[in-house]
Amino acid sequence: MEKTKFPWGRTFLVGFGFFGISILWPIFNQWVPLILQVGNPEFSTSVANFKGFGLGPALAMFIMTWDNIINIFVQPWVGNRSDHTWNRFGRRKPWILLGLPIALLGFVSIPLAQSVLAVAVFILVTNLGMALFRSPVVAWLGDLFKPQERSKANGVINLMGGAAGVLSYVLGGMIYNSFGRNGPFIAGAITMIVALGVVLIYVKEPKERLGVSADEKSTEGEIKGLIPNLKAVFSNPDKSALFILLAIFCWFTGFNAIETGLSSFAVFDLNIKPGTASIVASVANLSFLAFCIPSGILAGKLGRRKTIIYGLLAMIPIFLFSFFLTRGIISFIIVLVLVGFFWSWVNVNSLPLVYDHGDEKRIGAYTGLYYFFSQTAAVLGPTLGGLIVEKMNYNYRILFIFGLVFFFLAFLSMLKVTDKAHEEKLRLEAAEKA
Repeated sequence: MEKTKFPWGRTFLVGFGFFGISILWPIFNQWVPLILQVGNPEFSTSVANFKGFGLGPALAMFIMTWDNIINIFVQPWVGNRSDHTWNRFGRRKPWILLGLPIALLGFVSIPLAQSVLAVAVFILVTNLGMALFRSPVVAWLGDLFKPQERSKANGVINLMGGAAGVLSYVLGGMIYNSFGRNGPFIAGAITMIVALGVVLIYVKEPKERLGVSADEKSTEGEIKGLIPNLKAVFSNPDKSALFILLAIFCWFTGFNAIETGLSSFAVFDLNIKPGTASIVASVANLSFLAFCIPSGILAGKLGRRKTIIYGLLAMIPIFLFSFFLTRGIISFIIVLVLVGFFWSWVNVNSLPLVYDHGDEKRIGAYTGLYYFFSQTAAVLGPTLGGLIVEKMNYNYRILFIFGLVFFFLAFLSMLKVTDKAHEEKLRLEAAEKA
């Protein structure tokens, strides 16, 4: 079996696309919940010099899911359409050029809003712009890398995303302390422009990929649209693709509820100041960043399925510890380190595992299915989580139990998944030795 050199340079270039996306969402998730909720008299903790709109957790957490509601419908459609796009800019790049200006306009306007209606409109504009280019950017993992390279490549790409998260949290907290709440949004927008500018200039898209010409006219046998693609997954005799997508739905339901409520938990339950809470939150990203590439390498040894299962099993007791024993900044940091470490085992290997059970000629479509399930979860998780927080006397700690339940359901679903790529690798290695 001939071994080829791994394309590190190309991988880091593609990683700038995910870096650009990942610089925005930590700022959004850290500050928008506080903008929406600060001023609500039900919280015992007040936040000095921070103007908010005083909404309750259920409504605030629901507003935080609007991007995911949009993504449920837009990202599968965009992913599929980008499979069939080709012009002088490329296949995926036109979608970046379309969505980026819209996202930037909405994002920098969020902290300037003077009413709930205005902030809601700016959030929607941001969400729509981001939805137009996230699937195409992520689909490069399938376009530009061979199946056996994808876990390692996704490790590098997630490393770039983790680095963006660290910058967002640490510098965002420092910039907030110096310049107020407008600062993190402006700095994040500038950084996203630079990162995606690198991608637009230097990433070279192949006109022909996986044996399919971009200007090929025949569409016979193609499956277009979200519903037909979902039907194809459900009707496939091999149910592994279905169970990995259901597992993705479960773990993102739990994880997104916790992630969306994390800044509120730190500020309202642990009494940490907003700027400090943002800096502390970077610990999870640092831990995730440190193990992104090793988790891809680990999957090469154990297989993607086993690596994900072990990561899920580790997260369950961590959430239990978080609920009972996180009482101050030190225990909070310990939890964030452990969550970031084991989340990389799950997150880095999930999309490559979807591709393993998909169609190489429809990478964008399967990227869209991945986002359909993950974004549906990202609507359900924070919305249910916010309702439960209100029912539990505005106690954000309950989200850790919520996450635990859904990670256990994800573990049960993963038991039904096969690991075709790893089994094929073992078969080829055995044949070489024979």
